[in-house]
Amino acid sequence: MRFSNFVPMLLAFVVACILSVFSAGFAVTQIEQRSAGAVTTAMRDQGHDWVSASADGLQVLLDGTAPDEASRFRAISVANGIVDAARVIDRFDVAAASVIEAPRFSIEVLRNAAGISLIGLIPLVSDREALVARIRALPKAGEVSDLLETADFPSPEGWDAALDFGLLALRQLPRSKISIAADAVSIDAISDSRADKRRIESDLSRAAPSGLKLEMNVAAPRPVITPFTLRFLIDEDGARFDACSAATEQGRTQILSAARDAGLEGSADCTIGLGVPSPDWSRAAVSGIKVLAELGGGSLTLSDADITLIGQDTTDPALFERMAGELEGALPLGFSLFAVLPKKVVIDGTGEGDGPPEFIATRSVEGLVQLRGRIAGDRARIAMGSFAKARFGVDAVTDATRTDDTLPDGWLPRVLAALEALGQLHNGTAVVQPEVVSITGTSGNPDARAEISRILSDQLGSAENFALRVTYDKKLDPVLGLPTPEECVAQINQVMGARKITFAPGSSDIDTDARQTVERIAELLRTCNDVQMEIGGYTDSQGRESMNQQLSQARAEAVLTALAARRVATANLSAIGFGEERPIATNETEDGREANRRIEFKLISADDDEQDDDAGTGTAEEDPAGAEDAPEAEGGEIITGGAESDNEQN
Repeated sequence: MRFSNFVPMLLAFVVACILSVFSAGFAVTQIEQRSAGAVTTAMRDQGHDWVSASADGLQVLLDGTAPDEASRFRAISVANGIVDAARVIDRFDVAAASVIEAPRFSIEVLRNAAGISLIGLIPLVSDREALVARIRALPKAGEVSDLLETADFPSPEGWDAALDFGLLALRQLPRSKISIAADAVSIDAISDSRADKRRIESDLSRAAPSGLKLEMNVAAPRPVITPFTLRFLIDEDGARFDACSAATEQGRTQILSAARDAGLEGSADCTIGLGVPSPDWSRAAVSGIKVLAELGGGSLTLSDADITLIGQDTTDPALFERMAGELEGALPLGFSLFAVLPKKVVIDGTGEGDGPPEFIATRSVEGLVQLRGRIAGDRARIAMGSFAKARFGVDAVTDATRTDDTLPDGWLPRVLAALEALGQLHNGTAVVQPEVVSITGTSGNPDARAEISRILSDQLGSAENFALRVTYDKKLDPVLGLPTPEECVAQINQVMGARKITFAPGSSDIDTDARQTVERIAELLRTCNDVQMEIGGYTDSQGRESMNQQLSQARAEAVLTALAARRVATANLSAIGFGEERPIATNETEDGREANRRIEFKLISADDDEQDDDAGTGTAEEDPAGAEDAPEAEGGEIITGGAESDNEQN
């Protein structure tokens, strides 16, 4: 073949190859674009916006981060529906699974006479059978309905303590609803009486675990008040109630509002009870309080439907008569008024003075009762002595009275009423004169003044004047059950024994881990705010003695400051740094030095004040070498907690 004929054929072949390659490339590009575009459109239509589709030849590449495995599978299925499954290349990532938060565990406990119902969610690890068994073991538990559900999560912090506390409350409350969670317990209950309500609230408040939020709503049935009594006074000490009764919430509000307008300051309350003699009781009380405010002083006593208005001996007689007339005209139907402007009363308190005759009964803090002054005849003396011995105890009464036939009529009933009033006091004095009965003293019952007012109003009659100076002392309140000084120290000892107060090395900064201990001690000290205690700081013997003393003083003061920051009254607390004095263990070993680095709470008694200030405060747990000459322990309870190292090396 001639070369001239071959060249055109070769050129035609080359051109054909180039056209073929170009056509194939163009076709592949079109297929890639259409496949990727179709897959992308389908993914968006199905809500898989996180998918990115691209093509590599006939292969469709899927990229992106799937929210979960299910979304990844659904996206691949969508792509398989557009192109052949063999062409789909899965290059997806799957997002890490988020941690599922634990649910809030809680139990609603409903208890009534029919039984106990449990509703709520508890951790799977809780011993459900043991919980139900504990509830069935409660006295008079009745039928227990277990409607609890479980979830496979660990118990939250504080769950066991809150549950134990909730069951303790359930034991004391046969009619209650108790909501228990790890961080809070809510109690709604009905008690048998106001005293029972106070006892329950006090017991549960003290038993609540540290850090637990406690909400209590304990209702008490309305008491039957007899006689229905209100006594309001205005004198040099200001305006105040000795007793206040009301039949309704609205009536109480009206009475208290009138009292505040008359000068009453601070908190006050009226007992809502049964036994009101008239639906117009509150209106009569408000009218009397307004008149007493106009007079500027005196006393107003309502005993059922009898009202006694007694002015001051300095009150203008004309003003008193006018105001008494206005009050009588304003009183609702059925109420009677006795108004008297008394002469000046001087209480001698000895029974032997030159003033009016007196009978005096004195009750000591030990419960001993001494009777002095005048009594009307031998028969009255025998009756008075028998009543006193029956009321206070045969061995507790000393009768030093003398008979007087010139005493006014009704003297014995006045004496007996005064003795009954004295029985409401822990210690105090009752003085009887012809014109007045005076009761002065201290009681552990916050309602003592109201009780005494009812006794005297009922037994003396509406026309008689009496004066009260009764102080409430919560330390004497048997319902509150406040601890003794020794019990205060013992309770703090238990807390410090479980977890010591520790500090940053070489510093007076209290460790974060020790703050819970300080919180618990603060709670205990709020019930011991009259107990004198010493906070002592101690170190080991490492480092210079002067530096150790300064550091121990700073740490003792840091504890005192931390307690004050938690609203603890610290006037009864003193902080003293003893440095390396008074070791309780050897300083030759690390364990011994750890024991010597401590904070101590010590009860200060009168005997302690008389001891030498250099006497020891602790008894060594062992007889360590080098500590044979350590001082002996002081008297009184010791509360010891360790502190981190106090030496310069730390």
